Amino acid sequence: MKIIIAAGTGFLGKNLEKYFTEKGNQVYILTRNPKRKNEFLWDAKTLEWQNLLEDCDVLINLAGKSVDCRYTEKNKREIYDSRINSTKVLQQAVDNCTNKPKIWLNASSATIYVHSEKHLNTEENGIIGDDFSMNICKSWEKEFFKTENPDTRKVALRTSIVLGNNGGAFTKLKMITKLGLGGKQGRGNQNVSWIHIDDFCGAVEWIIENENISGEINVTAPNPLNNEEFMRKLRKEMKIPFGLNAQVWQLEIASIILGTETELLLKSRNVYPEILIQNGFQFLYPTVEKAFENLL
Repeated sequence: MKIIIAAGTGFLGKNLEKYFTEKGNQVYILTRNPKRKNEFLWDAKTLEWQNLLEDCDVLINLAGKSVDCRYTEKNKREIYDSRINSTKVLQQAVDNCTNKPKIWLNASSATIYVHSEKHLNTEENGIIGDDFSMNICKSWEKEFFKTENPDTRKVALRTSIVLGNNGGAFTKLKMITKLGLGGKQGRGNQNVSWIHIDDFCGAVEWIIENENISGEINVTAPNPLNNEEFMRKLRKEMKIPFGLNAQVWQLEIASIILGTETELLLKSRNVYPEILIQNGFQFLYPTVEKAFENLL
């Protein structure tokens, strides 16, 4: 297959590139700083690279400013623009193709669902609310699905926290646990939806291969658990005997110092991958115990 990954030099992009390259696929990366032969200049605005899209089997868009920042007005505008504008440009490129990509997978987020400690959000019954993060996701998906191309199947990846050793949130969680700070955050009853990086890559491949799958897909392991349990199991696997709890006020101060938002830790993401499960996707790491055992 010929696969193009837009903004593919981050944690998810690097892992997808390695996963598909090892299976004999041609993988091309669109990036602001091309350095290798398979990398092409991408500013998410212009279309100089669009000929690369001809006869492409798979287009994956991961573009978007990280939400791991303070939600200042400037950052909020950049978070919004980076997602909407990159999607618009890719749509222009797809429209201009003679032989369009067979499938276009666009990043989204499990954060699209409301804070939920009991309601399990599936694609069918998920409750989508109204705040900055949820509205970003809604606008992103609206822009993505606005234009229909009969030859191109579209899938929005509503991805949860992805656990891997070479980037993402897990490296930070391991660090604070080693320092003895791996207790619960806040009340600890907020749910954590997560997925092992190998299952994330496997799910992307499975979606590509299953032509009946389209629309919004929850890309998350089938067993979310609350923050207190998540951290306890992590401490157990790391053989760290204790972890100090962090009160909300402490997290508020730390988030200012670290330049982030407490929402990333305190929002309850209770999400279930109903479409993946009902259509036969097999998780390598369905429980967090198996994921931690592998990663540690």
